Amino acid sequence: MNFLAHIYLSGDDEEIIIGNFIADGIKGKRYENFPPVIAKGILLHRAIDTFTDAHPIVHQSTARLHKNYGHYSGVIVDILYDHFLAKNWSTYSVIPLDEYVENFYELLRKNFTILPARIQRMMPYMIADNWLLSYATVEGIGKILAQMNIRTKGVSKMNLAVEELEAYYDKFEAEFTSFFEELRAHCVQKLNEL
Repeated sequence: MNFLAHIYLSGDDEEIIIGNFIADGIKGKRYENFPPVIAKGILLHRAIDTFTDAHPIVHQSTARLHKNYGHYSGVIVDILYDHFLAKNWSTYSVIPLDEYVENFYELLRKNFTILPARIQRMMPYMIADNWLLSYATVEGIGKILAQMNIRTKGVSKMNLAVEELEAYYDKFEAEFTSFFEELRAHCVQKLNEL
């Protein structure tokens, strides 16, 4: 899953949200250097990734992309699934997406000093271009995929994946919807265990 899903699946605890958001940059046991609740968010992020990577529905989505994008297929599906979460946001939250996203950006500003340097460098771009809100449209996803392609120096060709999104839109959406229900239940259970 990508940024929006990780944030959403953290629930309402701000420290869990921060931990989940920064987790990709925290390797091995370095999570133990953070306050316990932030560490819990990091571990939740890892549990989400493990569950997602092993799930047969996600494998269906990535298989559709594998011929053209190889090992980048999983990254693309993460981004596409965030699109469907954003597009169908009112199904999952009573807080409007624009308000939810702005609250998250404010949380980042408030906690800037504890964010890893990589996140501190990325944050101004994320907020200025409003990445999370842009996920709600196909055009916004196209821009995100183009940015990801630039980060891979054009190797991934992720910028072209919007074509598959449009061609198989209903299939991707149905897969997301089924998978996300299972993932939500898994996260509730995981949070209780951590």
